[in-house]
Amino acid sequence: MSTIRILLVEDDELFRLGLSTRLAREPDLIVAAEAEDGETALEIINTDIAIDIVILDVGLPGINGLETCQQMRLCRPDLRILVLTSNHQSQSIEDLIAANVNGYCLKGLASESIVLAIRSIVAGASWWDNAASNEIFSAFRDPERQFLATTETESTPVLTKREQEILALVSIGKSNQEIANVLYIATGTVRVHVHTILSKLSVRDRTQAAILAIKNGLVDPKLLK
Repeated sequence: MSTIRILLVEDDELFRLGLSTRLAREPDLIVAAEAEDGETALEIINTDIAIDIVILDVGLPGINGLETCQQMRLCRPDLRILVLTSNHQSQSIEDLIAANVNGYCLKGLASESIVLAIRSIVAGASWWDNAASNEIFSAFRDPERQFLATTETESTPVLTKREQEILALVSIGKSNQEIANVLYIATGTVRVHVHTILSKLSVRDRTQAAILAIKNGLVDPKLLK
């Protein structure tokens, strides 16, 4: 079992301690570093400390969570980021999606779900809690609102039936291994299809592909159920 090294960025000392203690109970998770503000977090990711995923409170003092995320992306584009927030705000979700975070959930989420979110994101999936998912789908149905305008394409790309199936599973947060299990194909085959899908959609990652797919109707809605 591979160890997942976590940078925990949270200004609430009691919450940080509680979450760190809970994560330490998992044999594959280790909190490699902690920070109480964005400045310290950015210093840490620029050291030789190995980090696989950042758990980031969006309401940080000083450099806030969004700014911290944006600067982390400049330094480490491959870094996985799971955002935690105590208040659901639609604008925050839009901004964080644009900043290319890998997941978003409220702090009240059960600890088991946070652990699952961490593992899923490190495995290559995205994770959005119910509140965020509802906000995203609501935006897709509202022509006055739009997420990730930079991912719009002039013409609708043509996806094969298999690519649509895989994209539908990507859109609900399935990892490559989970997709392989569902479709009874090799994980390597899934990786090839995902790479092709990202190329056809002209997007950087799975989260953007999922958002663009649902927004532009590239996936049969029945496949998302």
